[in-house]
Amino acid sequence: MRTSPTTRALAALVVGLASGILVEASDNVFFERVTAIVEPIGTLWVNGVRMTIVPLIVSLLVVGVSGETSLRSMRRLGGAALVVFLAILTATGVLSGLLARPLLATLHIDPSVASSLRDTAARGTGAVAASVEKLPTVGQWIVEMLPANPVRAAADGAMLPLILFTLAFAAALTRLEADQRESVVGLFRGVSQAMLRIVGWMFLVAPIGVFALALSLGARMGVAAAGAIGYYIGTLVILLLILTMLLYPVAVFAGGIGLRRFASAMVPAQVIAFSSRSSSVALPAMITAARDRLQLPPSAVDFVLPLAVTVFRVSAPISIPVSVLFLAKLYGVEITTTQLLALIGTSVALSFSIPPIPSGSLFLMAPVLASAGIPVEGVGLLIAADAIPDLFKTTAIVTSHMTATVVVARLPDAAARATESSTTISEPSTPATPRVASSSS
Repeated sequence: MRTSPTTRALAALVVGLASGILVEASDNVFFERVTAIVEPIGTLWVNGVRMTIVPLIVSLLVVGVSGETSLRSMRRLGGAALVVFLAILTATGVLSGLLARPLLATLHIDPSVASSLRDTAARGTGAVAASVEKLPTVGQWIVEMLPANPVRAAADGAMLPLILFTLAFAAALTRLEADQRESVVGLFRGVSQAMLRIVGWMFLVAPIGVFALALSLGARMGVAAAGAIGYYIGTLVILLLILTMLLYPVAVFAGGIGLRRFASAMVPAQVIAFSSRSSSVALPAMITAARDRLQLPPSAVDFVLPLAVTVFRVSAPISIPVSVLFLAKLYGVEITTTQLLALIGTSVALSFSIPPIPSGSLFLMAPVLASAGIPVEGVGLLIAADAIPDLFKTTAIVTSHMTATVVVARLPDAAARATESSTTISEPSTPATPRVASSSS
């Protein structure tokens, strides 16, 4: 019986993690060398997927937006997406406020252990400070939202400036004569189909890439830390798992998608996100699942998913408060209920500016910690401990991206646009791209 790509990728993930943990436990030099040889294969596979992301996002946005009958409908779609993002972020903040403090209340850190952890955090201050210095200030971030050089923004992976330029370009196309517009849109339509074809090829070899990534990850993290750090990791992972599970009924009841159908469509993107720790790398899998498995309107898929990958980080209202509460325990700082509520609100606002890198939210925590009276060097400890939680953060993020897209697609205005733009990115009579998940639902 032939197994699906999803099943093979899941098996590769499990076998890779187990093999990596055994390598770490064995302390065998030969196995460590083999792991070092295999690791670049995973990086090569991620790069193969990543190389399609910029042309795929740009081409889908151009085709989707320029195919709209008016800029007003585009604004309504974007506005609906942002409302859904904010609603999910706010609900996540409420979940964090209700559960984070009680879960950490029973944590007792021995004074000697706390002193050792603080020393570890202090030693990592230099590296953290250097990373934070590379991040733009608020003023620079606002100025750089409109790129002086869109090509450079694409090369640097600055997705928000690139998307803003693409939206402006696509909006300008709607003002051209029909024949002029169609010649440009036809080009980008071809680019999007070609990129999806490449994505299909990359998914055929996904088990190899996922195994290599999981092997190196398991070899680095071992069985995971114990004690206070383990308690922090466990608390954060539990909350992220609860968040991920709660997103499924949102998709079912607010998005009108069957639970089994949504869950099976999510698996490929979740496997890729979990193994790569990157939501952007999982974008092609989400697009394929949304189009082929869930059959969502092209207008929603081509606009909402790229927008979500750029600005929607649902894990922030959980990871930031939990991290601050843990460091407050470590340094003996009391966080009041009012401070916790303010912290959750700040986390929702910060979520729109988190850089798309592993542990990205932690690099924005320096001012949050300073405002709570917690030493900034604690960020170094969090980054060191974030290898495991970040796997679950990314999984929750891609699940929220698809959930938000499903909800927006169900809105009456989105349904009307789907009818209008059904020929914008037409599906051929036979599938143009290999399916990522199995055909059964």
